[in-house]
Amino acid sequence: MIAGFGIGHATADGDGWLTGTTVVAALAPAVGGVDVRGGGPGTRETDLLDPSTLVDRVDAVVLTGGSAYGLAAADGVVAGLEARGRGFPVGPGPGQVVPIVPAAVIFDLGRGGVFGHRPDAGFGRRALDAALEAGSEPATGSVGAGTGARCGGLKGGFGYAERVLDTGVSVGAAVVVNAAGSPLSPDGRLWADRERRLPDPTADERAALAAAVETAARGFNTTIGVVLTDATLTKAQARRVSLLGHDGMARAVAPVHTLSDGDTVFALGSGRVAPPADPYAALGAFNALLGAAADVFTEACLVALLAATGRAGMPAYRELVRVSG
Repeated sequence: MIAGFGIGHATADGDGWLTGTTVVAALAPAVGGVDVRGGGPGTRETDLLDPSTLVDRVDAVVLTGGSAYGLAAADGVVAGLEARGRGFPVGPGPGQVVPIVPAAVIFDLGRGGVFGHRPDAGFGRRALDAALEAGSEPATGSVGAGTGARCGGLKGGFGYAERVLDTGVSVGAAVVVNAAGSPLSPDGRLWADRERRLPDPTADERAALAAAVETAARGFNTTIGVVLTDATLTKAQARRVSLLGHDGMARAVAPVHTLSDGDTVFALGSGRVAPPADPYAALGAFNALLGAAADVFTEACLVALLAATGRAGMPAYRELVRVSG
């Protein structure tokens, strides 16, 4: 897990539930940015991440199921941070703070069987507690905000990936894959498997995949995520990083950014690694970070799809296709 961040989940699976919340917590306030490209986004406090606005630090980002109803999960995160004295100072007292908690949602309403079962403030509070206590990489697959996720007829989920660059900077991505588009190429491979590490699907496996896609219910979707780095960023740079996250999304799903999607990518920089003093070296280092942001986002999408557990009407890729030689 990249130093300076923690990721926690709250999951509800069973008895009519199939949803959850994921919190990406900054252990100290982090510079944030966002890029919203989907035609049907559900978000909270994204305007304040514009480089021209007052607040330049973020305490946590919430990724959640529940569509617009699920934004209530952010209330629990705000309350939990306030109880810890975390937030933007608005008065002289130590507790006079407003936690900065942007959020984005996916559409998963009714996928567990009961339309009214969706995340509330309690989900956010539990996911925040888990994030602040996390000491390792997060669980992936059908957990947290990825619990009820669906992607082009297959089971979607939550994925995480990270890497360390030659510059010493770490970059990672936490992604919920719930796209209207397909993760499959015409030959049945996952678009996100760019290095072709998985075996080619057999004819029978391709037929099973085609049947899953053909019978999939159409509806509302969204892929959301957070790119994390320990690099030092300005708000403008953070927004540029979030923009490159969408490049990674477009490598994993086709199409993206439709009217049925609310595709949204955040970026957070902890500032633990300073940029090179030389401006040309700093530019090169930042461009390397941008390229890596796209790469880890794609990799996180692959992790989400391979780790997912199938549900009725939403088979997992690994349940239809062998994923090892």
